[in-house]
Amino acid sequence: MQTSPAHAAHHDDREIETLEEFDAVVSARGTLAGFRVQAVDLTDRTKELLTSSATGTVFLGCPMRPDAAAKVRADGALVFPPVPDLPFDPYRGRLYAPDELFAGLDKGYEQTPDALGYAWFQRTKADGDIYASMLRSVHDDAISDALDELLRATQVVGVMGGHAMARGTQAYAGAARLGRELTRAGFTVATGGGPGAMEAANLGAYAAPFDDTMLDDACELLAGAPSFTPSITDWARAAFDVRARWPKGGGSVGIPTWFYGHEPPNAFASHIAKYFANATREDGLLARSTAGVVFLPGAAGTVQEIFDNATPNYYESRGEPTPMVLVDRVHWTERLPAWPLLQSLARGRAMEARIALVDRIEDAPAALKRLAG
Repeated sequence: MQTSPAHAAHHDDREIETLEEFDAVVSARGTLAGFRVQAVDLTDRTKELLTSSATGTVFLGCPMRPDAAAKVRADGALVFPPVPDLPFDPYRGRLYAPDELFAGLDKGYEQTPDALGYAWFQRTKADGDIYASMLRSVHDDAISDALDELLRATQVVGVMGGHAMARGTQAYAGAARLGRELTRAGFTVATGGGPGAMEAANLGAYAAPFDDTMLDDACELLAGAPSFTPSITDWARAAFDVRARWPKGGGSVGIPTWFYGHEPPNAFASHIAKYFANATREDGLLARSTAGVVFLPGAAGTVQEIFDNATPNYYESRGEPTPMVLVDRVHWTERLPAWPLLQSLARGRAMEARIALVDRIEDAPAALKRLAG
């Protein structure tokens, strides 16, 4: 799992996303010409801005003093100023961390940046303002860029499943063990970033560096707040209590959306790519699951994900088909018979050798390995 120190080496060499990178470029090259400076506070770098060329430079949401802004504009730089009074930064260069989205949780979830972002979305979505929709698009594009940088050269396995799976259940513990096993096997676990099965898989990834009893103890602690209803505050607090008791857990990715605002992100994904547009989020999650996807029992959303994933595998539009493992025979053959349809679609095509149905969550990692061949 890429962590932030390795981050700088991975993005486009023309992108400057931190003050350290800004200082390094200025001291090594003496010019900012042609660079993209993204969401870096430059109010204390007036001298450098006044003495370095900024021809063809683009500044995205970088606070700077008026004389510095006037000078870089005169050089021919494009300056997209920070947008005042927004609960999020549309130009951000990084994914979110749980602590950032849940900042101020002690005052109640309603006060957190996550809740304020949703409230802004609800307000602006209703009035159809082109300016607000542009800001959402710029934000989502910045998130996709940061996600690509993070996941470059990693083996990503997506774990899909419903948000209704309660903490304290056997199913939840099973999904958590799956996340732990995949992480220990060297995969990066990616989920839809919400509650239920998604949280369980991210929790499992978090538990990977600890001994096996830690996950049982964590599940027991979390069971005190089984669901994000009636109180998101209590639900999230329980997760932060687990993180405080076992700090420095394993890394994983959550890809949630403000489109489903009633459904908060979970605090166990170390990197959260939160989107406004659900379609961008769904496609981004499946397209980046390059080492395969495990589908746990879910309802309409999970069925949609199965076939969203099957389509590029069927047409091989993203190259070779990637492994698909469906878990729970009764669920996927009787309750929601997606498996027979998936089998019929795959027949005689390259993807036929890349799909499997297993009964138990414990069988999923071995099935993935087998399908990857």
